[in-house]
Order: sequence, then structure tokens, then C-alpha cells
Amino acid sequence: MKKYIAELIGTFWLVLGGCGSAVLAAVFTSEGTTIGQDTYFPLGISFVGVSLAFGLTVLTMAYAIGHISGCHLNPAVSFGLWAGKRFSGKDLLPYIVAQVIGAIIAGGLIYLVASGNSEFSLTGSNPLATNGFGEHSPGGYPLISCLIVEVVLSFMFLMIIMGATDSRAPAGFAPIAIGLALTLIHLISIPVTNTSVNPARSTGVALWAGKELVAQLWLFWLAPIVGGILAGLTYHNLFAEDVAEQKPVEALTDSDFDRSQLEDEPQHQ
Repeated sequence: MKKYIAELIGTFWLVLGGCGSAVLAAVFTSEGTTIGQDTYFPLGISFVGVSLAFGLTVLTMAYAIGHISGCHLNPAVSFGLWAGKRFSGKDLLPYIVAQVIGAIIAGGLIYLVASGNSEFSLTGSNPLATNGFGEHSPGGYPLISCLIVEVVLSFMFLMIIMGATDSRAPAGFAPIAIGLALTLIHLISIPVTNTSVNPARSTGVALWAGKELVAQLWLFWLAPIVGGILAGLTYHNLFAEDVAEQKPVEALTDSDFDRSQLEDEPQHQ
């Protein structure tokens, strides 16, 4: 149960940090902030800031709960690790349920906070940092472009995860590589799909944004999971280390010793 709760909390943090930064901080400006005379400075973090926010959520959670649940935070990651023989199939459904619940709670919290601003509304192509294609793509990209981007970037994300967590990789650095990978993925694809590569992240905000965004969720479940599974299979079959099976060492018992020799030895004063 602990690992499921860890996944719920971790995915909550990912959506709150990533989508929250996009909704609350990406385009924030302040007329009171100036550089020199009459030069106003926008405080919004823009694409770069949002990309870093997503990467930082994974990096921080990997150190916080990686030793508890593996810090998947993403159904596509869970499927990819399962396909790569790194994760048990019996835990797939509980992990995904926990991830989606955490994402939905975070999406609701972002909506609640954002609603405190009188200018906030669920309008535009990507309300509440939702993902989409066609008219809901930030750059107006069609379905096929969004499908390709999500499959390819999910594939690369899982390849990096599999490699960084390989027993042959330098120990302790996996969270940094994985966090930076997610940052790079967002820098590439925010204009295309607003970046998903994570079905839970997409679902967690879409459910609060309306039916039109929910209707496009199928792509952001299908593409990341396909990319993740392909990466898991690829890494396992091409790069996994062959380890010969060794017979486990059994503990010694009293029957392994001839105690009669001890009894026959003279006693020394």
C-alpha cells in the first residue's frame, strides 16, 4: 500500500508543479516591476520555466520516493518498465489508478486556486494546461503530427529511464538524467501538444476543463503507452545485460558440522 500512496503523492506533485506553473506563472506579468526608467519586465516563466518545472517535479520526487515505489508517476512509464522486465504486471493497475487519482486531485487544486483570479476562465486552446491536437494544439498541429511527437518522445523518455536506472549506470544520478530528459521533452513539444508523454497528467487536468478536452484524451493515453512499451521492449532486447543464474547460497545449519570432534578434544584449563 505504501508504494501506491507514494505514486499518488508523486503524481500529484508532478501535475501541481508542472501544470500549476503553466496555469499560474507562465504568462504572469507585473506593471510594478521595472528595469530602468519606464521599462516593464514580465515575470512570466514562459515555455522554459514550465519545462523546468516538470523536470524538477520528477527529479525531486525521484529522490523522495524512488526507493519506495520506483517513482513512475506515469502510466506510460509503468507500462514501459513492465515491457522491459523491470516491473511486475500485477502492480500495473494499482499504480495507474494511484497515478490518475493523484493527477485529478492536483488538477482540481490548480482549478480552485486559479479560479480565485477574476480574469481566469476555461477558454483558449489549452485551458488549465490541457493537451490537445488540431484546434487544441498550441501551434495548431494536426493529429498525425501530435501522434508522432508523443510516441517518439515517450519512447525516448523510457529509453533514458531504462538506461539511467540500469545496474551498470553510475549510481545516484538517475533522477538528474530523468528530470533533465523531461525538461528537454517539454522544450521540444509544448508548441505541438502542450506536452503530455503522461496519460495521468493529461487526464488530471482535462477532467476539469470540459468535454471537448476529454474527447481528445484517447491520443494521450494511446501514444505515450505505445512509445513506452516499444522502448521497454527495445532496451530489454538490445541492451539488457545477460546475467547467468546462480544457485542461491543456503545458510549453514548444525547438521553441517561434526560436533563429535569437539566433544573428544581434551579440555584445557
